[in-house]
Amino acid sequence: QVQLVESGGGLVQPGGSLRLSCAASGSIFSINAMGWYRQAPGKQRELVATITSGGSTNYADSVQGRFTISRDNAKNTVYLQMNSLKPEDTAVYYCNARISPTGFWRSDYWGQGTQVTVSS
Repeated sequence: QVQLVESGGGLVQPGGSLRLSCAASGSIFSINAMGWYRQAPGKQRELVATITSGGSTNYADSVQGRFTISRDNAKNTVYLQMNSLKPEDTAVYYCNARISPTGFWRSDYWGQGTQVTVSS
């Protein structure tokens, strides 16, 4: 059984910063790409940032230059450093990881989500 557990969400004022963490645990042979997605009320879930096992990153245009994704492969953990937060960044943030539990197949796993609210 594979689990992704997120932490670090909360309420922050515009211009502030937050750091999200997501740790994968359970039966894990390997982890390929990891990433963060978000879903605001009434909107579809959208990609925020992804990072490959080799460290290559990809960002949504809306967060480029403000957010930084990183990972610690030894800890099976991915991070999202969010700076210069704006009210439009308010959403539930979900961690995603493509994991191979046994080495024979891969599947996408999702965390439970963590709320980020940017408001004065």
